[in-house]
Amino acid sequence: MTINMNLGVNSYDIIVERGILSAAGEHLNLNRRVLVVTDTGVPAEYANALLSQCKDGVICTIEQGEASKSIDGFSKLLQTMLDNGFSRNDCVVAVGGGVVGDLAGFAASAYMRGIDFYNIPTTLLSQIDSSIGGKTAINFGNVKNVVGAFYQPKKVLIDPDLLKTLPDRQFSNGLAEAIKMSLTSDEILFDIFENKDINDNIDEIIIRSLNVKKNVVEQDEKESGLRKILNFGHTIGHGIESSEGLSELYHGECVALGMIPMCGDKVRERVITVLKKCNLYRTLCYDWESITKAAFHDKKADGNTVTVTTVNEVGTFEMKTMNCLEVIDMAKNALEGSK
Repeated sequence: MTINMNLGVNSYDIIVERGILSAAGEHLNLNRRVLVVTDTGVPAEYANALLSQCKDGVICTIEQGEASKSIDGFSKLLQTMLDNGFSRNDCVVAVGGGVVGDLAGFAASAYMRGIDFYNIPTTLLSQIDSSIGGKTAINFGNVKNVVGAFYQPKKVLIDPDLLKTLPDRQFSNGLAEAIKMSLTSDEILFDIFENKDINDNIDEIIIRSLNVKKNVVEQDEKESGLRKILNFGHTIGHGIESSEGLSELYHGECVALGMIPMCGDKVRERVITVLKKCNLYRTLCYDWESITKAAFHDKKADGNTVTVTTVNEVGTFEMKTMNCLEVIDMAKNALEGSK
């Protein structure tokens, strides 16, 4: 299936097809220098499958994990391109998860003021969320995604077959973003999570999630308004993710917990049931002081207030500007009370 992201001169296709990695050269312009960016957690066979289709390719492998989304990681990619004589006519291809895509996309946006970038996401989270929309970034000064650019890929290839090597916990991690989009925008998708076998319906989950994000990004590419609904669960989620003592949790696991306080009473118990089904529910010892500091040392906070997305009915949402401490109180009551 081909989904078109309609952004005028920045439009591109998102192709969802099993086995498409082995046919990437039919869809991407690889007849030039190609920097293939991957990490140590991605099976080497994936990057090598792409490299074999490139006229003049070089693989740059970064260490797995969020720590690679750094100035050092960014510098490594730029230096590799410089050392290999990359020009403005060459390209970068990400073969990996969200860290690889964010870092590779940002490097592509900056090298010679921007060269072509393609994304081949290999994790569920990146297939349904981070690989499209054009957000690229690195972390800086212990603040997540604070340095980056909006830089759209030229094409995205999504191969659900690549998920076969994904650990169960990483698979669940990706489901969190699909649950997020179902709650704000797609009641039918939420019904799949509540009432159907997830593995049997994974292709539909990916496609429906992509369509939700596509529709939002087309209306608000630079996150000036509507696109903020894609941050549903992220304010508290980022706080949990960045707080001391909870850094072993994955991004999706933190977002899953961050959604709970933002749901109305009628929805919250249904959400918790779905999170348990997807192995995303945790009972934790929360350090609220650390979470507060991390959540609001954030680009989405404006002084003492923050705009959050809430869900009172599945498939609908409301944006509210709230006092930061009021948001923390909501989180305390929902997360401590749901143990």
